[in-house]
Amino acid sequence: MRLANGIVLDNEKTFGVLKFSALRHEVRVENEDGTTSDEIKRRTYDLKCSVQERMIQVSIPADVPVKDFPYNAEVELINPVADTVANANFRGADVDWYIKADDIILKNKGNQPAGNPQNNNPQNLAPQGQQKNKLAN
Repeated sequence: MRLANGIVLDNEKTFGVLKFSALRHEVRVENEDGTTSDEIKRRTYDLKCSVQERMIQVSIPADVPVKDFPYNAEVELINPVADTVANANFRGADVDWYIKADDIILKNKGNQPAGNPQNNNPQNLAPQGQQKNKLAN
């Protein structure tokens, strides 16, 4: 049994600050004969979660490029959903919760690369005051 569309999650309230840890595993497609194929179905990543105060696992589709962010880089989930899988047993059911998302992106990704301070001066130019002093000499 599964939830039809999962439970849509609010990033800030549910996760707070998420920090990238590592690729946990890749789930591969199973062939008709039961063997594992080379085709990847989804990838699961470990993320540190400030609100949950623990490591969480998040799965994203295989068509999204592999994420190789720096360790502890602040990330954000795109369209996160919590879903369940329930398996009946003789005493009721076992329920497993999992989180899936459309993508994982760097949180402070904008016009500047993550972790780099904004620098409006090209590398080889000195600040304007120093340029004037050099010209005056």
